[in-house]
Amino acid sequence: MRKKIELEYIFSSSVKVLFSRLSTAAGLAEWFADDVLQKGERFVFVWHGGTEHAATLLDLKPNSRVRFAWEDAEDEEEYFGFDVHVEPLTGDVALIVTDFAEEDEAEDAVDLWDKQMEILHRNLGA
Repeated sequence: MRKKIELEYIFSSSVKVLFSRLSTAAGLAEWFADDVLQKGERFVFVWHGGTEHAATLLDLKPNSRVRFAWEDAEDEEEYFGFDVHVEPLTGDVALIVTDFAEEDEAEDAVDLWDKQMEILHRNLGA
């Protein structure tokens, strides 16, 4: 069974600007993959070398939550997603990333998300 991973990152960005980078093909292509193609609720993520993985949009609540399921996932309960919250005391925007990984690959998954978030922070200037 794969392990659920939840990570939190803080951004100094507006919720609307951040959410556009999480929920649109153009936004995701800025930091998550080299290119993202969207047709309806199907997103195809393309990385250098031509590697492609397709995902289906499961849930979208504007400026709040977006969840995707990889089409080749073995467990239909698994997804990767982003939840956006505003911290009431500081006004900072918290991004909660949820993903699933094999127990022995969890640390690598966390490292990968950390690197992806560095790119997103840089792109947002946040």
